[in-house]
Amino acid sequence: MPTFNQAPVRQEINIQSPRRVIIRQPDDWHVHLRDGPMLASVAGYTARQFARAIVMPNLVPPVTTMAAAIAYRDRIIAALPLDTAFTPLMTAYLTDDIDASEIERGFQEGVLTACKLYPAHATTNSAHGVTDVRKIYGVLAAMERIGMPLLLHGEATDRHVDIFDREAVFIDRILTKIVANFPALKIVLEHITTREAVQFVEAAGPLLAATITPHHLMINRNAMFEGGIRPHLYCLPVAKREVHRLALRKAATSGNPKFFLGTDSAPHAVGDKETACGCAGIFNAPVALECYATAFDEENALDKLEAFASENGPKFYGLPLNENTVCLEKTEWRVEADFALGGITVVPFLASGLVPWKLSGRGAVTSDY
Repeated sequence: MPTFNQAPVRQEINIQSPRRVIIRQPDDWHVHLRDGPMLASVAGYTARQFARAIVMPNLVPPVTTMAAAIAYRDRIIAALPLDTAFTPLMTAYLTDDIDASEIERGFQEGVLTACKLYPAHATTNSAHGVTDVRKIYGVLAAMERIGMPLLLHGEATDRHVDIFDREAVFIDRILTKIVANFPALKIVLEHITTREAVQFVEAAGPLLAATITPHHLMINRNAMFEGGIRPHLYCLPVAKREVHRLALRKAATSGNPKFFLGTDSAPHAVGDKETACGCAGIFNAPVALECYATAFDEENALDKLEAFASENGPKFYGLPLNENTVCLEKTEWRVEADFALGGITVVPFLASGLVPWKLSGRGAVTSDY
């Protein structure tokens, strides 16, 4: 389990330099922590850098009730070392027949932070997802009334839709209708991958936001085919053309409060990735914050990193900003080739590659912050 020195950092907090950046501790607004032995092994990689995380509910069986969310939250906390300062924020998995009153009670009692809409068969463990969004209009109306955010895996799943067009088609066919029918509903379009998604979020009102992953800032679709098939770079939504990657970078580094950090870190065993029908998902937790720092540095926007990583998300969700800091240093290091997690081998994002930034510690916000 990864650990970090948590002594208070020096007084030059909030000073940006080419080689050292200290920012308020960020949160991860989209992560897959899995369950069982995998959970016990991967949770620490998220908790080492993030104070809170929106935890995805696509387990087997999915998290659809308050009781299931409480039990899963307890398993996450138990998987971490004692006294780890990390708060899992739980979500419910929407199904065609989910109980609206259960969702409302879970939100009002502080168990559930949001609900996640997976279109049926869109990605990993989404077989129980929503087959027609109109079937959950009653639930969405209740969420709108109580101020509960809706989190979207924004892909159309019709078989005839090209995989590289699934996000744009979802926005056109489904998201526009949700926004029109529920104008007071808070919505997060998660892990956006296209210029169309950026433009739609920018043009919408203040209740629509989006998360952006580190891998979609770092790679385009060519990376999956460099020298052959690269299954560990396959995720959903799939990486797109370079023009879309550049649009994501521009959005992330723009300072626009509607865009914020969400890693979508999603570990799978090597055997489930390197197979005839491999699973979608990239395990980026070991390098997540370092990748964001790299992308922002390359865009000459390190001064915008704190807002994207540590402020925009909490403000959208109506939560307080974190009181600790993290320190990143421009120190080149090599990512491990793989990890033996819970007896299962998992390959991380940028395996065996060099990363120019490294997370070096955590501390407390001082009065000079």
